Amino acid sequence: MTAPGTPQPGESRRIRPSLPPLVAKARKLLAATFSAEGLSDNAPVLIACSGGPDSMALAAAAAFFTRSRSKRRPVGAVIIDHGLQAESSAVAERTRQNLEALGLSAVLVRSVHVAQGTKAPGEQPSYAGGLEAAAREARYTALAEASREWGAAAVLLGHTRDDQAEQVLLGLARGSGTRSLAGMPARREFHGEVFLRPFLSLSRAEIEQLCELEGLNPWQDPSNADPAFARSRVRHRVLPELELELGPGIAAALARSASILSDDADLLDTLAAAEFSRLAVREEPARIAFDLLELRALPTALRRRVLALATTSLGGEQPSFERLLAVESLLEGRGSAGPVQLAGKVTGCRRRAGGYARLVLQQQ
Repeated sequence: MTAPGTPQPGESRRIRPSLPPLVAKARKLLAATFSAEGLSDNAPVLIACSGGPDSMALAAAAAFFTRSRSKRRPVGAVIIDHGLQAESSAVAERTRQNLEALGLSAVLVRSVHVAQGTKAPGEQPSYAGGLEAAAREARYTALAEASREWGAAAVLLGHTRDDQAEQVLLGLARGSGTRSLAGMPARREFHGEVFLRPFLSLSRAEIEQLCELEGLNPWQDPSNADPAFARSRVRHRVLPELELELGPGIAAALARSASILSDDADLLDTLAAAEFSRLAVREEPARIAFDLLELRALPTALRRRVLALATTSLGGEQPSFERLLAVESLLEGRGSAGPVQLAGKVTGCRRRAGGYARLVLQQQ
Protein backbone atom coordinates (compact mmCIF):
# COMPACT_ATOMS: atom_id res chain seq x y z
CA MET A 1 0.00 0.00 0.00
CA THR A 2 1.46 3.33 -1.00
CA ALA A 3 1.18 6.55 0.97
CA PRO A 4 -1.23 9.25 -0.31
CA GLY A 5 0.40 11.43 -2.93
CA THR A 6 2.99 8.81 -3.89
CA PRO A 7 3.34 8.59 -7.68
CA GLN A 8 1.85 5.40 -9.10
CA PRO A 9 3.78 3.26 -11.59
CA GLY A 10 4.05 5.13 -14.85
CA GLU A 11 3.40 8.50 -13.17
CA SER A 12 5.98 11.21 -12.50
CA ARG A 13 5.93 13.83 -9.78
CA ARG A 14 5.96 17.40 -11.05
CA ILE A 15 8.85 19.19 -9.41
CA ARG A 16 8.38 22.91 -8.95
CA PRO A 17 11.64 24.79 -9.60
CA SER A 18 12.99 26.41 -6.46
CA LEU A 19 12.87 30.20 -6.22
CA PRO A 20 16.34 31.80 -6.15
CA PRO A 21 16.96 33.24 -2.66
CA LEU A 22 17.72 36.70 -4.03
CA VAL A 23 14.44 36.84 -5.95
CA ALA A 24 12.61 35.77 -2.80
CA LYS A 25 14.46 38.45 -0.84
CA ALA A 26 13.43 41.17 -3.29
CA ARG A 27 9.78 40.14 -3.09
CA LYS A 28 9.91 40.02 0.69
CA LEU A 29 11.34 43.55 0.78
CA LEU A 30 8.40 44.75 -1.30
CA ALA A 31 5.88 42.88 0.85
CA ALA A 32 7.46 44.37 3.99
CA THR A 33 7.26 47.85 2.46
CA PHE A 34 3.58 47.41 1.59
CA SER A 35 2.88 46.14 5.10
CA ALA A 36 4.80 48.97 6.82
CA GLU A 37 2.93 51.51 4.72
CA GLY A 38 -0.38 49.85 5.56
CA LEU A 39 -1.29 49.24 1.91
CA SER A 40 -4.12 46.79 1.37
CA ASP A 41 -3.59 44.01 -1.17
CA ASN A 42 -5.72 45.80 -3.76
CA ALA A 43 -4.01 49.20 -3.37
CA PRO A 44 -2.36 50.07 -6.71
CA VAL A 45 1.29 51.10 -6.90
CA LEU A 46 3.42 52.59 -9.66
CA ILE A 47 7.07 51.82 -10.46
CA ALA A 48 9.20 54.76 -11.53
CA CYS A 49 11.18 53.09 -14.30
CA SER A 50 14.07 54.45 -16.36
CA GLY A 51 14.80 51.12 -17.99
CA GLY A 52 18.03 50.80 -16.00
CA PRO A 53 18.98 47.83 -13.79
CA ASP A 54 17.61 49.24 -10.52
CA SER A 55 14.12 50.09 -11.72
CA MET A 56 13.80 47.04 -13.98
CA ALA A 57 14.74 44.70 -11.11
CA LEU A 58 12.16 46.51 -8.97
CA ALA A 59 9.53 46.18 -11.70
CA ALA A 60 10.21 42.45 -12.07
CA ALA A 61 9.86 41.90 -8.32
CA ALA A 62 6.68 43.97 -8.19
CA ALA A 63 5.20 42.15 -11.18
CA PHE A 64 4.95 39.07 -8.95
CA PHE A 65 2.16 40.82 -7.02
CA THR A 66 0.07 41.30 -10.17
CA ARG A 67 -0.23 37.52 -10.52
CA SER A 68 -0.08 36.40 -6.89
CA ARG A 69 -3.27 34.64 -5.78
CA SER A 70 -2.94 35.63 -2.13
CA LYS A 71 -1.34 39.10 -2.44
CA ARG A 72 -2.57 40.33 -5.81
CA ARG A 73 -2.49 44.08 -6.40
CA PRO A 74 -2.46 46.37 -9.47
CA VAL A 75 1.10 47.34 -10.36
CA GLY A 76 1.83 49.90 -13.06
CA ALA A 77 4.91 51.78 -14.20
CA VAL A 78 5.81 55.30 -15.28
CA ILE A 79 8.61 55.98 -17.74
CA ILE A 80 9.92 59.54 -17.75
CA ASP A 81 11.47 60.71 -21.02
CA HIS A 82 13.68 63.69 -20.14
CA GLY A 83 14.61 64.29 -23.77
CA LEU A 84 18.23 64.89 -22.79
CA GLN A 85 19.72 62.22 -25.05
CA ALA A 86 19.23 61.61 -28.76
CA GLU A 87 17.86 58.11 -28.21
CA SER A 88 15.68 58.94 -25.19
CA SER A 89 12.37 58.29 -26.99
CA ALA A 90 13.65 54.96 -28.32
CA VAL A 91 14.80 53.97 -24.83
CA ALA A 92 11.39 54.88 -23.41
CA GLU A 93 9.61 52.78 -26.05
CA ARG A 94 11.90 49.78 -25.52
CA THR A 95 11.40 50.07 -21.76
CA ARG A 96 7.62 50.21 -22.25
CA GLN A 97 7.71 46.98 -24.24
CA ASN A 98 9.88 45.26 -21.62
CA LEU A 99 7.57 46.32 -18.80
CA GLU A 100 4.46 45.19 -20.62
CA ALA A 101 6.15 41.82 -21.16
CA LEU A 102 6.42 41.53 -17.36
CA GLY A 103 2.64 41.70 -17.17
CA LEU A 104 2.20 45.03 -15.38
CA SER A 105 -1.31 46.46 -15.17
CA ALA A 106 -0.42 49.66 -17.02
CA VAL A 107 2.68 51.35 -18.41
CA LEU A 108 2.61 55.14 -18.71
CA VAL A 109 5.14 57.24 -20.64
CA ARG A 110 5.59 60.91 -19.76
CA SER A 111 7.79 63.40 -21.61
CA VAL A 112 9.14 66.31 -19.56
CA HIS A 113 10.96 69.54 -20.25
CA VAL A 114 14.12 69.98 -18.21
CA ALA A 115 14.83 73.62 -17.33
CA GLN A 116 18.18 74.16 -15.63
CA GLY A 117 18.48 76.30 -12.52
CA THR A 118 15.45 75.01 -10.61
CA LYS A 119 15.69 73.63 -7.11
CA ALA A 120 15.66 69.95 -6.29
CA PRO A 121 12.35 68.45 -5.09
CA GLY A 122 12.71 68.10 -1.35
CA GLU A 123 15.49 65.49 -1.40
CA GLN A 124 18.30 67.93 -0.77
CA PRO A 125 16.91 71.48 -0.49
CA SER A 126 20.39 73.03 -0.40
CA TYR A 127 21.41 71.36 -3.66
CA ALA A 128 20.03 73.63 -6.36
CA GLY A 129 20.92 74.32 -9.95
CA GLY A 130 22.54 72.18 -12.59
CA LEU A 131 21.25 69.64 -15.03
CA GLU A 132 20.84 66.80 -12.51
CA ALA A 133 18.76 68.89 -10.11
CA ALA A 134 16.58 70.25 -12.92
CA ALA A 135 15.97 66.76 -14.30
CA ARG A 136 15.11 65.50 -10.83
CA GLU A 137 12.60 68.31 -10.30
CA ALA A 138 10.90 67.61 -13.63
CA ARG A 139 10.90 63.85 -13.01
CA TYR A 140 9.38 63.96 -9.54
CA THR A 141 6.72 66.42 -10.65
CA ALA A 142 5.72 64.16 -13.53
CA LEU A 143 5.74 61.08 -11.29
CA ALA A 144 3.47 62.80 -8.77
CA GLU A 145 1.06 63.82 -11.51
CA ALA A 146 0.97 60.28 -12.91
CA SER A 147 0.37 58.88 -9.43
CA ARG A 148 -2.65 61.14 -8.96
CA GLU A 149 -4.03 60.30 -12.40
CA TRP A 150 -3.72 56.54 -11.85
CA GLY A 151 -4.92 56.67 -8.25
CA ALA A 152 -1.75 55.01 -6.98
CA ALA A 153 -1.24 54.54 -3.26
CA ALA A 154 2.51 55.00 -3.73
CA VAL A 155 5.29 55.40 -6.30
CA LEU A 156 8.17 52.93 -5.89
CA LEU A 157 11.75 54.02 -6.57
CA GLY A 158 14.62 51.62 -7.23
CA HIS A 159 17.45 53.33 -5.32
CA THR A 160 19.98 50.97 -3.74
CA ARG A 161 22.44 50.89 -0.87
CA ASP A 162 25.18 52.08 -3.25
CA ASP A 163 23.05 55.05 -4.32
CA GLN A 164 22.66 55.88 -0.63
CA ALA A 165 26.43 55.76 -0.08
CA GLU A 166 26.97 58.10 -3.03
CA GLN A 167 24.39 60.51 -1.63
CA VAL A 168 26.17 60.62 1.72
CA LEU A 169 29.55 61.33 0.11
CA LEU A 170 28.05 64.11 -2.02
CA GLY A 171 26.52 65.60 1.11
CA LEU A 172 29.89 65.50 2.87
CA ALA A 173 31.51 67.23 -0.09
CA ARG A 174 28.95 70.06 0.14
CA GLY A 175 29.45 70.46 3.89
CA SER A 176 25.82 69.52 4.55
CA GLY A 177 24.04 68.99 7.85
CA THR A 178 22.38 66.01 9.50
CA ARG A 179 19.32 65.82 7.28
CA SER A 180 21.37 65.85 4.09
CA LEU A 181 23.86 63.29 5.42
CA ALA A 182 20.91 61.06 6.33
CA GLY A 183 20.67 60.40 2.61
CA MET A 184 17.51 59.30 0.85
CA PRO A 185 14.60 58.35 3.10
CA ALA A 186 12.75 55.08 2.63
CA ARG A 187 9.55 57.14 2.53
CA ARG A 188 9.03 60.65 1.16
CA GLU A 189 6.02 62.75 0.22
CA PHE A 190 6.22 65.14 -2.71
CA HIS A 191 3.32 67.20 -4.06
CA GLY A 192 1.02 65.19 -1.81
CA GLU A 193 2.07 61.81 -3.26
CA VAL A 194 3.92 59.02 -1.42
CA PHE A 195 7.30 57.79 -2.71
CA LEU A 196 8.83 54.59 -1.32
CA ARG A 197 12.30 53.05 -1.68
CA PRO A 198 12.06 49.33 -0.86
CA PHE A 199 15.53 48.36 -2.17
CA LEU A 200 17.77 50.61 -0.04
CA SER A 201 19.20 47.52 1.67
CA LEU A 202 20.24 45.87 -1.63
CA SER A 203 23.63 46.45 -3.21
CA ARG A 204 24.12 47.31 -6.86
CA ALA A 205 25.76 43.92 -7.36
CA GLU A 206 22.62 42.22 -6.05
CA ILE A 207 20.51 44.30 -8.43
CA GLU A 208 22.62 43.18 -11.38
CA GLN A 209 22.26 39.57 -10.23
CA LEU A 210 18.49 40.03 -9.96
CA CYS A 211 18.39 41.23 -13.55
CA GLU A 212 20.23 38.10 -14.65
CA LEU A 213 17.93 35.82 -12.65
CA GLU A 214 14.84 37.51 -14.09
CA GLY A 215 16.21 37.38 -17.64
CA LEU A 216 16.23 41.16 -17.99
CA ASN A 217 18.37 43.20 -20.38
CA PRO A 218 18.29 46.66 -18.80
CA TRP A 219 19.39 49.88 -20.44
CA GLN A 220 22.73 51.29 -19.32
CA ASP A 221 22.49 55.08 -19.02
CA PRO A 222 25.69 56.58 -20.50
CA SER A 223 25.45 59.55 -18.13
CA ASN A 224 26.20 57.20 -15.22
CA ALA A 225 29.74 56.86 -16.59
CA ASP A 226 30.16 60.53 -17.59
CA PRO A 227 32.84 62.17 -15.39
CA ALA A 228 31.17 65.53 -15.97
CA PHE A 229 28.69 64.55 -13.26
CA ALA A 230 29.82 64.52 -9.63
CA ARG A 231 27.76 61.42 -8.84
CA SER A 232 29.46 59.54 -11.66
CA ARG A 233 32.91 60.46 -10.33
CA VAL A 234 31.90 59.31 -6.85
CA ARG A 235 30.62 56.01 -8.25
CA HIS A 236 33.54 55.15 -10.51
CA ARG A 237 36.48 56.86 -8.81
CA VAL A 238 35.89 57.90 -5.20
CA LEU A 239 34.10 54.84 -3.81
CA PRO A 240 36.45 52.32 -5.49
CA GLU A 241 39.44 54.25 -4.13
CA LEU A 242 37.95 54.24 -0.63
CA GLU A 243 37.36 50.50 -0.92
CA LEU A 244 40.96 50.04 -2.00
CA GLU A 245 42.47 52.14 0.80
CA LEU A 246 40.06 51.40 3.67
CA GLY A 247 38.87 47.92 2.83
CA PRO A 248 35.61 46.47 1.50
CA GLY A 249 32.21 47.40 2.89
CA ILE A 250 32.52 51.18 2.60
CA ALA A 251 29.19 51.55 0.77
CA ALA A 252 27.40 49.50 3.42
CA ALA A 253 29.05 51.51 6.20
CA LEU A 254 28.05 54.84 4.64
CA ALA A 255 24.47 53.62 4.17
CA ARG A 256 24.42 52.49 7.81
CA SER A 257 25.60 55.94 8.90
CA ALA A 258 22.81 57.47 6.83
CA SER A 259 20.26 55.29 8.60
CA ILE A 260 21.56 56.35 12.03
CA LEU A 261 21.60 60.02 11.05
CA SER A 262 18.09 59.73 9.63
CA ASP A 263 16.77 58.67 13.05
CA ASP A 264 18.67 61.53 14.68
CA ALA A 265 17.36 64.05 12.15
CA ASP A 266 13.79 62.82 12.61
CA LEU A 267 14.01 63.40 16.36
CA LEU A 268 15.55 66.86 15.96
CA ASP A 269 12.90 67.82 13.42
CA THR A 270 10.12 66.68 15.78
CA LEU A 271 11.59 68.67 18.68
CA ALA A 272 12.11 71.72 16.45
CA ALA A 273 8.50 71.58 15.24
CA ALA A 274 7.31 71.58 18.85
CA GLU A 275 9.52 74.58 19.70
CA PHE A 276 8.35 76.41 16.59
CA SER A 277 4.71 75.92 17.63
CA ARG A 278 5.53 77.14 21.16
CA LEU A 279 7.59 80.22 20.27
CA ALA A 280 6.43 81.48 16.87
CA VAL A 281 3.90 84.32 16.85
CA ARG A 282 2.36 84.87 13.43
CA GLU A 283 1.59 88.57 13.51
CA GLU A 284 0.21 88.49 9.97
CA PRO A 285 0.29 86.01 7.06
CA ALA A 286 3.68 87.22 5.87
CA ARG A 287 5.37 87.88 9.23
CA ILE A 288 6.48 85.71 12.17
CA ALA A 289 8.01 87.01 15.40
CA PHE A 290 10.01 85.33 18.19
CA ASP A 291 10.96 86.51 21.64
CA LEU A 292 14.70 87.13 21.27
CA LEU A 293 15.70 85.72 24.68
CA GLU A 294 13.59 82.55 24.31
CA LEU A 295 14.95 81.87 20.85
CA ARG A 296 18.51 82.47 22.00
CA ALA A 297 18.03 80.03 24.90
CA LEU A 298 17.34 77.10 22.55
CA PRO A 299 20.16 74.62 21.81
CA THR A 300 21.89 75.58 18.58
CA ALA A 301 20.64 72.52 16.65
CA LEU A 302 17.02 73.28 17.54
CA ARG A 303 17.30 77.04 17.08
CA ARG A 304 18.56 76.73 13.52
CA ARG A 305 15.83 74.26 12.64
CA VAL A 306 13.21 76.60 14.11
CA LEU A 307 14.57 79.45 11.99
CA ALA A 308 14.51 77.22 8.91
CA LEU A 309 10.91 76.20 9.66
CA ALA A 310 9.90 79.83 9.99
CA THR A 311 11.55 80.64 6.67
CA THR A 312 9.86 77.85 4.75
CA SER A 313 6.49 78.52 6.42
CA LEU A 314 6.69 82.04 4.98
CA GLY A 315 7.15 80.61 1.49
CA GLY A 316 10.93 80.81 1.43
CA GLU A 317 13.41 78.09 0.59
CA GLN A 318 15.53 76.10 3.01
CA PRO A 319 18.19 78.63 4.13
CA SER A 320 21.86 77.80 3.79
CA PHE A 321 24.14 77.39 6.77
CA GLU A 322 25.70 80.79 6.06
CA ARG A 323 22.29 82.53 5.98
CA LEU A 324 21.30 80.93 9.29
CA LEU A 325 24.54 82.18 10.86
CA ALA A 326 23.76 85.68 9.60
CA VAL A 327 20.29 85.62 11.21
CA GLU A 328 21.71 84.22 14.44
CA SER A 329 24.03 87.23 14.65
CA LEU A 330 20.90 89.35 15.25
CA LEU A 331 20.22 87.42 18.46
CA GLU A 332 23.24 88.93 20.19
CA GLY A 333 21.36 92.18 20.63
CA ARG A 334 24.19 94.38 19.47
CA GLY A 335 25.46 95.61 16.14
CA SER A 336 23.22 95.78 13.10
CA ALA A 337 19.53 95.09 13.62
CA GLY A 338 19.15 93.90 10.04
CA PRO A 339 17.50 93.22 7.78
CA VAL A 340 19.33 89.99 6.91
CA GLN A 341 18.35 88.29 3.68
CA LEU A 342 17.31 84.64 3.92
CA ALA A 343 16.33 82.34 1.06
CA GLY A 344 13.25 82.94 -1.07
CA LYS A 345 12.67 86.65 -0.37
CA VAL A 346 12.40 86.24 3.40
CA THR A 347 14.29 88.69 5.62
CA GLY A 348 15.04 88.78 9.33
CA CYS A 349 15.52 91.79 11.61
CA ARG A 350 15.71 92.63 15.30
CA ARG A 351 13.00 94.86 16.77
CA ARG A 352 11.99 96.10 20.19
CA ALA A 353 8.36 96.56 21.23
CA GLY A 354 6.78 96.87 24.66
CA GLY A 355 10.15 96.46 26.35
CA TYR A 356 10.82 93.10 24.65
CA ALA A 357 13.39 92.40 21.96
CA ARG A 358 12.07 90.27 19.11
CA LEU A 359 13.38 88.58 16.00
CA VAL A 360 10.99 89.19 13.11
CA LEU A 361 11.03 87.17 9.89
CA GLN A 362 9.04 88.63 7.04
CA GLN A 363 8.28 87.79 3.44
CA GLN A 364 9.15 90.61 1.06
